[in-house]
Amino acid sequence: MSSAPRVPALAPFEVRSFRFQWPADLATSWAFEMETLILGWYVLVETRSVLMLTVFASLLYVGTLLAPMFGVVGDRIGHRYLLCAMRAVYATCAATLMVFALTGLLTPVHVLAITAITGLVRPSDIGMRAALVGEIMPPGRLMGAMSIQRTTQDSARIAGALTGAGLVAALGMGPAYAVVAGLYGVSIALTLKAGSAHVPFAPRGVAVAAPASPWRDLKEGLAYVWNTPHLLAMMLLAFLLNLTAFPQYNGLLPVMAKEIYRTDQTGLGYMVAGAAFGALMGSILLSRIGHAVRPGRMMIVFSMLWYAMLLAFAHTPHPYVGIPLLTLAGIAQSMSMVTMSALLLRTSDEQFRGRIMGIRMLAIYGNLPGLLLGGLLIGHYGYHATATLYCIVGLAFTLLIVLRWRAQLWRLDAPANTR
Repeated sequence: MSSAPRVPALAPFEVRSFRFQWPADLATSWAFEMETLILGWYVLVETRSVLMLTVFASLLYVGTLLAPMFGVVGDRIGHRYLLCAMRAVYATCAATLMVFALTGLLTPVHVLAITAITGLVRPSDIGMRAALVGEIMPPGRLMGAMSIQRTTQDSARIAGALTGAGLVAALGMGPAYAVVAGLYGVSIALTLKAGSAHVPFAPRGVAVAAPASPWRDLKEGLAYVWNTPHLLAMMLLAFLLNLTAFPQYNGLLPVMAKEIYRTDQTGLGYMVAGAAFGALMGSILLSRIGHAVRPGRMMIVFSMLWYAMLLAFAHTPHPYVGIPLLTLAGIAQSMSMVTMSALLLRTSDEQFRGRIMGIRMLAIYGNLPGLLLGGLLIGHYGYHATATLYCIVGLAFTLLIVLRWRAQLWRLDAPANTR
């Protein structure tokens, strides 16, 4: 098979809608990362409880079960309008926290309650971004576009982590949250210019049947995934990674920073930034070589490398070694997850894109038991033993998925490996 023609790395920006969506997603991602760092550290310091930290982190994913229905709504009303509504919710919650902080009334209870509201919507944001990219981008540019779109999250983890810690230290929590609310406002304004206003209604004068119920739409999307082997395999892999890899990579980093490295909020910011820098490098690299890779194989190989880097990190006693390992883990994470998202969009039917990405976000629910169980295990057995267990379980089940769906994910003639 001849290799695909080379596509310029910045070619997706030739699409006008993408020139608005990218900065909109960037502003949202910056705000997400600043909030996660600011509030996670606040809860850990105020409650002095690792379990409460994992409760906070878990609340960010409480709405994961609603993600498929967000996909249904996006397919019905348009992904642009849905994203605007979702980001209005984030802005309102951030403004509320800002007021509590400025008036001195903020408590961990307020943080957890408002986080629960945000968590109903936030898990679906990434999936709806991807669906919007799939809506506007030609197939030949999809891998590059998804890679560049992913840089909004990776760069935000760097800037958001360092900026969030710095703003709180310099100005206090109230002014820091004013910046967060402002970023959400900017994202809403830019999102209104992104995507298309097209909603799949029939042309005027054409008779149409009564629309199916949202539950029927959702059932059709679930059946489509269940009956498409490579989609089912990727959904299971996504759930596994969210159950065993992401809790170490995101929610439990404050434990490593405080209990193992004995560092402060700034040290945690450097750890998060190190991981994000690696992910950013992975996304940029994939934007240049994505047209030439075997996506299915890359997704599997780099998922396993991600576990290997996390395992090494868990047994590193010094941040000077641990942060470079987090950077390597970030590269592996980006190369696996971006490839997965592009594959889901490229190999699924156009009419199911919103639902497919909503179901993909359902896999994020693995973070909830992963974080809560991790908090309990760390309390009994320590961070090192818990992280080791998670990595070994993750590697073992990844191998099982590859063996079970080898024909769909690993063979060169499989749909997942088409260049």
